[in-house]
Amino acid sequence: MGKEAMIELSNVDVSFLVQRYGFSSIKQYFVSLGSKKLFERKPILHNIDISIERGECFGLIGKNGSGKSTLLRVMSGIIKPSSGIVDVRGAVAPMLALGIGLEPEMSGLENIKLCSAFMGVSVRHTNKAYEKILDFSELTQEEMEMQVKRYSTGMMARLGFAIATVYDPEILLIDEVLAVGDVGFQNKCYKRINEIREQGSTVVFVSHFLSEIQKICTRAACMDKGRIVKVGSVHEVGQYYNSLFEDPGVGHSRK
Repeated sequence: MGKEAMIELSNVDVSFLVQRYGFSSIKQYFVSLGSKKLFERKPILHNIDISIERGECFGLIGKNGSGKSTLLRVMSGIIKPSSGIVDVRGAVAPMLALGIGLEPEMSGLENIKLCSAFMGVSVRHTNKAYEKILDFSELTQEEMEMQVKRYSTGMMARLGFAIATVYDPEILLIDEVLAVGDVGFQNKCYKRINEIREQGSTVVFVSHFLSEIQKICTRAACMDKGRIVKVGSVHEVGQYYNSLFEDPGVGHSRK
């Protein structure tokens, strides 16, 4: 009997409406109404089928613009698919971009309280977790009292990761935010990700650096032009990803 699937996507398509023309004035905009098709639908993700099991650290790799971040946002519920089925079975802690989820005008401490409340964590539990967040983020008490908009990119990443992982989420989604940290902090994050996975949580990790995927992922998928073109072991997917740079014609069909 196989493991329990925590994330399942079936025949998922995503498309956005984009403006076809620019306008230099409101008059030009209204004059153009009826004479031009102002918007067109741009496909972003095509026929995504994927299943990720409990306890997996699943990597998503691909060139810039391949659809990795959009797919992660679909899994998190931020983006609704144009068609298809998305089934996510568990509480999600997303780290989708630097600073997302953090309120810049509030202090680090206030952000901990706010994010914890959004996660449904009690005040008592939040207070207990504070020292762990402080220790993991390597921020001082003085820095915790600063507005987050005064933080460096590395400080924001450390705080966001510490908050997202302190409560042992069932599903952790990470989108390339670890790249801004120093090597010491990155290794600390990799160790924490492995701890979370060993406890039975599911991790989806997005990167366009194969070395990062190889460090922590147990299985992976390669994306190209909005499609999943290869799913398998990290080694197999890594070889396929490298082939995309050798032959521009590779990567348009699932293997």
